[in-house]
Amino acid sequence: MKKKKNISKLDVLTMYMDFVVESQQKPTDIEEFCESVSIEEDQFYSHFKSIKSVEKTVFKELFKNSIDVLNESEEFPAFDKKNKLISLYFTFFENLNLNREYVLIALKGCKNKLNSFGSLSGLKKSFMAFVAHLDLSESILPIDGLEKIQRKLINESAWIQLYLTVQFWLEDTSESFEKTDILIEKSINTSFELIENKFLKNVFDLGKFVYKEKFQKKVI
Repeated sequence: MKKKKNISKLDVLTMYMDFVVESQQKPTDIEEFCESVSIEEDQFYSHFKSIKSVEKTVFKELFKNSIDVLNESEEFPAFDKKNKLISLYFTFFENLNLNREYVLIALKGCKNKLNSFGSLSGLKKSFMAFVAHLDLSESILPIDGLEKIQRKLINESAWIQLYLTVQFWLEDTSESFEKTDILIEKSINTSFELIENKFLKNVFDLGKFVYKEKFQKKVI
């Protein structure tokens, strides 16, 4: 078979995913992969440095595709923050569903091991950028001097929530993954209720009032 020419980054990703599904395992090295899909190693290296970098890019591209799909919708820009996040979840997990066989093999052995999800590092970076753009920290308690820490905490918590949802989805055997859909709605609704908790804000405002009235006056 002749070697393919003008191999694009997307070509490599597609060939890699097909290889994994057909072989039911990841390639042991670049040489094995290139030989199996009939491309030159320099064609591979023109886009990726390693097999691991291909794995990371696959999940990053699945996420990017989800964003692109949402941005094509005329309604999406008008959604509030919560519904934007829920829409992203459903679109992204639909992409995972379509590529479930590959994802199961790619993440095999990673269950319950947060640090071993190296394949999701590109996804994490893209997702955190999306969450940062939503600026969920606008709704949290305004503690002077701690805004940056609060923002980081919110964004990291959002990533952990997505990670745990992926973990749940890997084990989900319900029809059409309806249990994952339920988890997405309930977990995001709960998260926003905590972030926007009016009771906590009222308590905080009361605390500020008492502090100003009792302690600042004594100092003066």
